[in-house]
Amino acid sequence: MAAMVANRAASGERTASLWRLSFNFLRNLSTSSSPPNATTASATNPIASSEAKKPKRRKKKNLFEVAHFLPKWGVGYHMAKTHWTNVSYEITKINLYKDGRHGKAWGIAYKDGSPTAPLKKISGVHKRCWRYIPHPKITEESTPKPEAQAA
Repeated sequence: MAAMVANRAASGERTASLWRLSFNFLRNLSTSSSPPNATTASATNPIASSEAKKPKRRKKKNLFEVAHFLPKWGVGYHMAKTHWTNVSYEITKINLYKDGRHGKAWGIAYKDGSPTAPLKKISGVHKRCWRYIPHPKITEESTPKPEAQAA
């Protein structure tokens, strides 16, 4: 009787060790450092292989998402749409909605560093193409040099 119990316990240990070995083998197989073959990946799942090749596109920001990181929600700072050249707005007033990502904004339009229009409501503030202008470029024509004033 004792021999039968010992045989049964030994066979149970062998079965457990066999399961352990097979799980370790599968784990090592799945975490192998060699890259998978591109032809087998595309043959099995073409969508997964195309997603792996493309880098993830970043979502551009609207005016309020850009202004969120500036002091006083960007009032007094220059912002422009990404496709504009030499044109920006100096933000003078922002009216935010409760969510903080929508609202209305007013500002002074600048072209080539000089104001072109009086205070007006900024259009397209919810479009995702805004950027912060750290130091707007001021042309030499709009600001006279100090040497010319001294002479």
